[in-house]
Amino acid sequence: MRGAVIHAPGDVRFETLDDPRILHPTDAIIRTAVTCVCGSDLWPYRGVEAIGDPHPMGHEYVGFVEEVGSEVTSVKPGQFVVGSFATSDNTCANCRNGWQSNCLHREFMSTCQADYVRIPNAQGTLVATDEHPADEFLPGLLAVSDVMGTGWYAALAAEVKPGCTAVVVGDGAVGLCGVIAARELGAERIIAMSRHEPRQNLAREFGATDIVAERGDEGIARVKDLTGGIGADSVLECVGTAEAMQQALQSARPGGNVGFVGVPHEVAIDGQELFFSHVGLRGGPAPVRRYLPDLMDRVLTGRINPGKVFDLTLPLDQVAEGYQAMDERRAIKALLTP
Repeated sequence: MRGAVIHAPGDVRFETLDDPRILHPTDAIIRTAVTCVCGSDLWPYRGVEAIGDPHPMGHEYVGFVEEVGSEVTSVKPGQFVVGSFATSDNTCANCRNGWQSNCLHREFMSTCQADYVRIPNAQGTLVATDEHPADEFLPGLLAVSDVMGTGWYAALAAEVKPGCTAVVVGDGAVGLCGVIAARELGAERIIAMSRHEPRQNLAREFGATDIVAERGDEGIARVKDLTGGIGADSVLECVGTAEAMQQALQSARPGGNVGFVGVPHEVAIDGQELFFSHVGLRGGPAPVRRYLPDLMDRVLTGRINPGKVFDLTLPLDQVAEGYQAMDERRAIKALLTP
């Protein structure tokens, strides 16, 4: 088969790889319908995260089941399935408590920018659709496997409630999906922080009521100005930088909540500042599997369309261009078609 391999910062190649095979009775093999490049893939691409030896890339996927291990009964060959970037057995104590991304048998997906993918913990990870979805739904279902599920978790972690004011820090795919989530959860006012006009327009289409282009102290002051000097009830941090975290914490009102889902890089939180702010803070890898049935239904019934975050579509063999376009902010998110 063929797949993306990262060799060094800025160096992603499309190569011939060994076909995946069943290694454990809990595995499944899927044929990729569509996959994509994620914003978090840019950390190693930009040299922020160490790469080590060349290795495959990709953690977002939807596709058709080709083969299942002997212990997999929840899906069968021929079905169309959606999974999560973090696999889970969906039966351990952490899964039963709703934290499938902290499953005791968790494995993070890392080989999905390829023709075929082995899915560990397939029994608890994969959710099948009733029938093969039309092509128009594939981008939305792919978004559900990570960025929409992550944006949804950010909104829940920030305790978005009907009638509240929410701020979304970050205008990448996760942040834009966070706008969708805040709207779906009933936020009355949604302030999207964005400096890029195409992303601002999409944020408004998804439900943002206000746009703040300023950053740092000016951005915080602008949020305070929009909220009567107090701050927002809920803030979704969808970037992962120190600046974004500070922006989020200081944009929340006393007693407000911050949900952080951007993978932290050089983020340090001042305990004294947090203590006296009365701001609640929760984050981590999103338990996407918990939300899959609901979010898949919202996509398939047309209630939400997170697939609009894919503003560049390329054949899989042009995956390197997808990375470059996202790195240069020429694209929000690149969709890859085998």
